[in-house]
Amino acid sequence: MMDRDDKRRYFIVGSVIMEVVTPLFRTRLERDYTSKRLTTLQAFLSTQTVIHILFHLRHRNARCCVDGHNCYNHPSLPLIYCQWKRLYSEKPGHALHDCHCKFTANPVQLEDLDITLSSLILLNCNNLTPADDEAVRSLRQYKNDYLSHNTTGRISQTEYKSLWTDLTNFVLQLDPSKQDDLIRIEKRPLDEALCNSYTLNLLDIHKKLDEMDNSIQGIRSDIQGQNAYMQEILLYIRQDGCSSQCGNSELQNKDHTNSKQYTLGQDVFQIQHQIDLTSEIGKGIQGTVIDIVMMDDGRLVMSLPGQWRLLICNTDGSQVDSFHVHCKPYDITAVNNSTVAVTVVGSECIEMYDINNKLKIKSIPVPGMKWLSGITTINNKLVVGCENRLDIIDHQTGEVVQTIKTDCYPYMLHGSGERIFYYDTYFNNNKLFWYSYTDDRHYTLTLPSSLLSITTLQDGSLYVLCVGVSVQHVSSDIKQFTTVKTTGLEQFECPAYNPKKGQLVTKNINQNIFDVFYEK
Repeated sequence: MMDRDDKRRYFIVGSVIMEVVTPLFRTRLERDYTSKRLTTLQAFLSTQTVIHILFHLRHRNARCCVDGHNCYNHPSLPLIYCQWKRLYSEKPGHALHDCHCKFTANPVQLEDLDITLSSLILLNCNNLTPADDEAVRSLRQYKNDYLSHNTTGRISQTEYKSLWTDLTNFVLQLDPSKQDDLIRIEKRPLDEALCNSYTLNLLDIHKKLDEMDNSIQGIRSDIQGQNAYMQEILLYIRQDGCSSQCGNSELQNKDHTNSKQYTLGQDVFQIQHQIDLTSEIGKGIQGTVIDIVMMDDGRLVMSLPGQWRLLICNTDGSQVDSFHVHCKPYDITAVNNSTVAVTVVGSECIEMYDINNKLKIKSIPVPGMKWLSGITTINNKLVVGCENRLDIIDHQTGEVVQTIKTDCYPYMLHGSGERIFYYDTYFNNNKLFWYSYTDDRHYTLTLPSSLLSITTLQDGSLYVLCVGVSVQHVSSDIKQFTTVKTTGLEQFECPAYNPKKGQLVTKNINQNIFDVFYEK
């Protein structure tokens, strides 16, 4: 019964997004462009200001011949390929020209815009009040967090309780007349067929499949023989993709696939190049980088508490950007592809930031949290340290969903698979501790000297940076270790590793020069 209730709550939220929020965004967009005496969506998309903005949300390193001083290179490209193709077509005879003026708006209708695309246009091309802007951003984020990235098709009572309040408030902020619609939807029983239909429309997998479909169509003339086979695969994925994705949801929370198995102490990494960010960061205490995280798209996000800002760049040192925050950010962890969570100097709050739009999403107060403990993620939850305990926090609701007792002050947290690693700040600093969800127990491994940082490799083994003896390669069962002798990994600070990218970035001690390593 509880399982069916969870599914019904998912259905209710999905119904609000599909039946209320999506048409509300379209209506708001129509109201805005008709107020400018534009009669159609196509006319609005054809205006130079709009096409210029959207062009740079899709194209990187482009310099327009028209209005060039307003060109902007975005760190990410939020407008995906299939969305751009839906809105604009290339004019004949302009293939070698790289500017928004070579495109023309398609005769799209408001009904062609889903919530993601309509919100993207609203937020970037329309003048919204601060309250309306927050409502649009939050509703889009709820759609992503609770529906598009939710492969189980269920929402718990705990999540739903706070979500429904926020969902209602933001909808009514945009249109107070929707109160009756929300009441009607909240009372409706579960409709399995309609729920399944909404699930197919809301899961991110179908956006990716649309991109695959477009790519296949674009190369049809070159690979006629292979295209039929690819189309057959695509059809298979469309039919079975949802069930297979849902069936493997538990695996997504485990360690990354163990396609590589490393021999203890082998040279896993090879240095490729260096990045010198001294000119962007500066020197001295004010230019101290405390922590770095590598996102799944390869971007590096660095915390600079002395400058009250987060710095973002690619691993080749390009696309350097930053934004100031209202606090001194300290330790940092990735929540998803566009969101990071940071601890704050002297605070018992977690601050969450959207690094694409360079704005604060929310603050999560955690009474008793020690900001020096660090922060990490496990099973899509945040983990912070308190005195003699670990707090597991649902970043969507801000609630502490689990408390794990420890025998020490947990410090320098690191989550991987079903394990949370930590060590004691003041005592036993050469002991590596970890908690295992598998058997609900704590374990200890004694290393040669005091620990400084922990990194998990693809096969589940660890690189542990220790004082004086450089890096220790610890086996995946956390029973054996040996010193790593890889050139360039003698001593460093702030390691950032992403198994999906197969890259490791380390900071030179006392310098803002960074070494980039690739897995061999």
